Amino acid sequence: MLQKDDHEHPVPEPWRSMFKEIAGAFATGDFQLRNARVEGVEPVERGIADHIAANVAAYGRPLAHLNDATWERSVYRWMDGYWQVLVDLTTVGEPVSDLTLHARLDEPDGCRLTIESVHVP
Repeated sequence: MLQKDDHEHPVPEPWRSMFKEIAGAFATGDFQLRNARVEGVEPVERGIADHIAANVAAYGRPLAHLNDATWERSVYRWMDGYWQVLVDLTTVGEPVSDLTLHARLDEPDGCRLTIESVHVP
């Protein structure tokens, strides 16, 4: 059961494989998740995918598959109607970078993740 309080919580274990798939697709440049259909994740709109690609390029380091160290800093939090999920991404040379994937899980559905952005908060 996901927590509905004012605290940040570690990303639940069952979600981690989904985020690993997303990060793996992003590492190959598939920001719309066209080639990597990740179960439980909404397709990424073209404009959002372009924005993510631009932010990754501006960061200056290519994305890589998620390092397990990312789970030490990645969190979710209840935001009055949905859960906000923040996952720190891995780049080449950085096991945990400052680039963060921002996603939301809406209630009452609670089973479809929408990717909102990747940027440095």
